[in-house]
Amino acid sequence: MGENEKADLCARTKAFALRIIRLYSALPKTAIGQILGKQILRSGTSVGAQYREARRARSSAEFVSKIEGGLQELEETRYWLELLVDSGIFSAARCADLQKEADELMAMLVSSVKTVKGRR
Repeated sequence: MGENEKADLCARTKAFALRIIRLYSALPKTAIGQILGKQILRSGTSVGAQYREARRARSSAEFVSKIEGGLQELEETRYWLELLVDSGIFSAARCADLQKEADELMAMLVSSVKTVKGRR
């Protein structure tokens, strides 16, 4: 992955986190809204942190481990987004762009892992 791609992924994971923060802020202040919100806030903001840690990895194995942690957080974020939609808290249209971005980030991270594993 080139430096431009790394910078792009860094910026995109941070933008994703900021969008998750705004989504959390827009959730109803009900118990269910807040419980689901705290879950998605934790997982959705963790992706960028995992990626930044991966960029500072001391080995390929550490890099892969951190990226795979980010993938787990993205998958969890997708789950919480689905619950927000399926429960009727948010419309599918309101979450569609975030779900699409999560999918794209997942594809980029998977590609990074495959590249590093292919070098071993």
